[in-house]
Amino acid sequence: MTGKDKGARADIYARITERIVADLEKNTRPWVQPWNAGTAAGAMTRPLRHNGQPYTGLNVLLLWSEAMARGFSSAIWMTFRQARELGAHVRKGEGGSTVVYASRFTKTEVDAAGGEIERDIPFLKAYTVFNCEQIEGLPDHYCQRPEPPVDPLVRIEHADRFFANTGAMIRHGGSKAFYAAGSDSIQMPDLRCFRDAESYVAVLGHECIHWAGAPHRLNRDLSRYHTDRTERAREELIADIGASFLCADLGIVPELEPRPDHASYVASWLKLLDGDRRAIFQAAAHAQRAVTYLHDLQPQKERQAAA
Repeated sequence: MTGKDKGARADIYARITERIVADLEKNTRPWVQPWNAGTAAGAMTRPLRHNGQPYTGLNVLLLWSEAMARGFSSAIWMTFRQARELGAHVRKGEGGSTVVYASRFTKTEVDAAGGEIERDIPFLKAYTVFNCEQIEGLPDHYCQRPEPPVDPLVRIEHADRFFANTGAMIRHGGSKAFYAAGSDSIQMPDLRCFRDAESYVAVLGHECIHWAGAPHRLNRDLSRYHTDRTERAREELIADIGASFLCADLGIVPELEPRPDHASYVASWLKLLDGDRRAIFQAAAHAQRAVTYLHDLQPQKERQAAA
């Protein structure tokens, strides 16, 4: 990789981290912000590619943030070329939004003994997409507005079933929500302690992301959670992002009431991102991995229905 390539990749990390930091400095969590938009009409979803495939990881945060900042209600995004292939065109003067593609390639090198070794080289590439509302001439089904939300009781039953299918031990009582590593259980206040059922689901989703990180599951290192503020900030960032991904997948509106711990969390995340420009990329990747793990615990027919 040339110095120019390394510089370009570093610039992507820096630009995206600066953007997330700018949102946090306004006390806005970009992974929660989308549900505060009147334009969303109560319809919750991840951003979608032109073929209907959901975006994952960091790109979810980037496109949610863009949709909120620019008032887009459509969840569908595509490149200039994809729009053209559909017989449509991006309106003149419209600015695109940045998403990233992360992958690896294998490079063969010669070691000190003269033998050949293969090494995996990670790379990151940025490209530009446009929201459907910036594009003219698309087929009608791309231009449909979000459907009104379904009966909330049905949606909550679906969420209850989702969490039950994970097999996590969920105990109720007390006034705090947390994952207890020693007993490998999740402690939740009773449902009546929450503003509404959606708030309960959002908090339970947060704790399930912690649960998924246990050593015998995804094996995130949680050993320093209680002793290292940076590691605690890192883990809470993963859980907060992951909970929002889950809420989008389940069609649940996350709680928007300020929680007492959010101010301190936001301060710790700002400090974390200031010292590590890759932290938000890693947190989004871990969050996506945890959400995928929880989905994989669902019966096959329910996974197919969700897809």
